Amino acid sequence: MSSRALDISMSVNGERVEERVDARKTLVDFLRDDLALTGSHVGCEHGVCGACTMRVNDEIVRGCLMLAVQCDGAKVETIEGLSDSGEVADLQAAFEQRNALQCGYCTPGMLTAAQDLLKRARTVPSRDEIREHLSGNYCRCTGYHAIVDAVEAVAKQRAGGKK
Repeated sequence: MSSRALDISMSVNGERVEERVDARKTLVDFLRDDLALTGSHVGCEHGVCGACTMRVNDEIVRGCLMLAVQCDGAKVETIEGLSDSGEVADLQAAFEQRNALQCGYCTPGMLTAAQDLLKRARTVPSRDEIREHLSGNYCRCTGYHAIVDAVEAVAKQRAGGKK
């Protein structure tokens, strides 16, 4: 049984992309295989682990649960775009300083989810709020204490800069 291919156009990390893709290809597979953007990882392929977390139209999504064709006309931002723009530079530094990463497999999804929380928060989120927001992102190496420490430190730092 063959699938049909469709033409799509989207913005990926600020650049216009026009491609022909198999109608059944997931967004994360499209980004990794067709565009060589390998920062978002494929983990469980069921939307549970968070390794494929990215932003579509300013909302975090699981790239393994979304088809590339669903993003026709959308704005897609991967960890590469968030990193290259400097948007998550402080989070990246905090993760490194607090040893909140080891193998790094979960890190792109964690950073994307953490940035989503900090972008939306009107106040410094509590440790429980940070844990809740990151609860869909699994880490098998570091444990979550260091990750929560890093996110909390950046939240406090950013709040201090807004005064």
